[in-house]
Amino acid sequence: MAHKSGFVNIVGSPNVGKSTLMNRLVGEKLSIVTSKAQTTRHRILGIVNDAEHQVVFSDTPGVVNSAYKLHENMMDYVNSSIQDADVLLFVTDSRETEMNHKETLQRIQKLEIPVLCLINKMDLSDQNKVGEKLDYWQSRLPNARVFPISALHGFGVEGVWEEIRTHLPESPPYFDKDAMTDRPMRFFISEIIREKIFIHCQKEVPYACQVEIEEYIEEEDITRIRALIIVERNSQKGIIIGKGGEMLKRIGREARKEIEPFIDSKVYLETFVKVDKDWRGSEQKLKKYGY
Repeated sequence: MAHKSGFVNIVGSPNVGKSTLMNRLVGEKLSIVTSKAQTTRHRILGIVNDAEHQVVFSDTPGVVNSAYKLHENMMDYVNSSIQDADVLLFVTDSRETEMNHKETLQRIQKLEIPVLCLINKMDLSDQNKVGEKLDYWQSRLPNARVFPISALHGFGVEGVWEEIRTHLPESPPYFDKDAMTDRPMRFFISEIIREKIFIHCQKEVPYACQVEIEEYIEEEDITRIRALIIVERNSQKGIIIGKGGEMLKRIGREARKEIEPFIDSKVYLETFVKVDKDWRGSEQKLKKYGY
C-alpha cells in the first residue's frame, strides 16, 4: 500500500470545540482549551503518524469579524488553512444556528476538496435536535459528509478518522515520522500560562495578554523558566498581579503543575508582568510577538 499524507485543517466559529477536537485526534493536549471564545490565536499543527499514513492536523482561531489588527492576523491563519487543506473539517456545534462569518461559509461551500462537517457537543442535545441539525447542515453544505460527534467524550470520532484516511492523497510524509508538531517547546509553555490567565481572569483582560518565554534553561534536576506576561494597560497589570501578588502566584502555580508532566521535568517558573500599550493594534508589535 502506498504511503498517504495530507493536511487536515480545522475551521469554525469561536468556542465550538475545535481545540478539543484537535487534542482528541492527536491524542495529546497541544491546543489550550477554555470556555471563553477566541482562546486560540495561532495555527497549531498536530501530527499523527502510523506506518502507512501521516496526518497533519491544523487547529485555527475561531472565525471572527475583525476588531483589532490581531483579529486580522488570526483570520489570515483561517484563510490559509482553507486554501492549503487536503481535507477540511468544518466544526459547528449543537447550539450554533448559523456561522457568524458568512464569507467564510461561502468559501467552504465552493471548495472542491473533501469537507467533513462535524456537529460537536451532540451529548448536550436530544435525538430530535440531532436529526434537525444533520438535515440543516447537509442543506447548507450539500457536498460535505456530516457527522454528529462529541469531541470531549470521543463519540463519533472514529468514524471521522476513517473518513479522513479515505481522502488522504498518496504522498511521502511532510515531516519526520517521529514529529508531533512544528512548534517549539517554548510556544506550548507560553500557551499553558495563557490558558490559566483565560481561566482565572475576566472580561477583556485575558484577550489583552500575550506570554513570552524569556528564559528556558534545562539543568540536570530542574528546568528554569522565566515568563513575561504582556498586557495593554496598567489596570490590566494590576488585575494579573492581584492583591498581594496572589493572582500571579495562582497562575504560575497552576501552569507549573501542567508544564512539569508536559516536559517531563521538575520546573522552577518565574512570572513577570509588563505593559506594552495597544500591542494588539500594531503590526510591528504583532510581528515581534510571532503573529
